[in-house]
Amino acid sequence: MGLNLNDKKAVVEEVSAKVATAQTIVVAEYRGIQVAHLTKLRAAARAQGVYLRVLKNTLARRSVEGTQFASLADSMTGPLIYSISDDAVAAAKVINDFAKTNDKLVVKAGNYAGKQLDVAGVTALASIPSREVLIAQLLGVMQAPVSGFARVLAAVAAQKGEGSAAPAAEAAEA
Repeated sequence: MGLNLNDKKAVVEEVSAKVATAQTIVVAEYRGIQVAHLTKLRAAARAQGVYLRVLKNTLARRSVEGTQFASLADSMTGPLIYSISDDAVAAAKVINDFAKTNDKLVVKAGNYAGKQLDVAGVTALASIPSREVLIAQLLGVMQAPVSGFARVLAAVAAQKGEGSAAPAAEAAEA
């Protein structure tokens, strides 16, 4: 059963609200995927904070109209699933990781911050570590000199402690 006009307007509003805050949209063709596999994909997307939805292409085009993602409208043909995320790499990572295990999910295109991405671009975006991992790596790099210095000081203190403790122990034995 098709959607009536009010339902279509509600869908366009909902998707437009997601698109307004999004950094990345990835579009993939899902023809031939079993429902159980799509359920797993949706669960993975939910866990990553990605908005994942199967939409009518005309409604999706209306949702991206007048936004930085408007160039994606040319790629909106066929049965598509739309992955939208506020995180720069989450949408691409969810779709790309699932496409590795299921060959029926075919990445068609993507858009990151207004820049059109082809399949290779989406794959490259998906290979970038997430924001949290990058922050952790940066903190590790920043802490390395300080923690190394602390280890050296602890080793020097331990050496001096052993050196002064040894004569005291010999004096106590005598």
